[in-house]
Amino acid sequence: MLKRHKRVALDTSIFIYQAQAHPKYSVLTQPLFSWIEQPRSYAISSTITLTEVLVQPIRNKDESLESALAGLLCRYPNLNLIPVSVAIAAVAARHRADYNLKTPDALQSATCVCSEVSLFITNDAVFRRIPELEVVMLDDLL
Repeated sequence: MLKRHKRVALDTSIFIYQAQAHPKYSVLTQPLFSWIEQPRSYAISSTITLTEVLVQPIRNKDESLESALAGLLCRYPNLNLIPVSVAIAAVAARHRADYNLKTPDALQSATCVCSEVSLFITNDAVFRRIPELEVVMLDDLL
């Protein structure tokens, strides 16, 4: 599936599954992150992902998991966090209004659209509401 894509976007859950070696999903996330490491591969996520993934480790005072997640997001090869720009914020507002998305999901989808990715990898069916996105859910691949 990934061979026909050069630019993909990852939802927050993908990073959590990878960092925690999720028993159900790591069989999919591990090859995905190996693919991202390849020279011609490129992945993005919104900076909102960093906020979302760090909440639970900070709340639980789990500095080890906090560090692992921050490292995964900020230093992984061929992975870029895209900050919220004015253009992304405007598209996110449209996605909230048109598709009844929550703000974090609207920022994720708007980041995908504005970054011209060819695939959004998630495990949240809400993103299928957005016709501009090709969405693949991990549950569909199991």
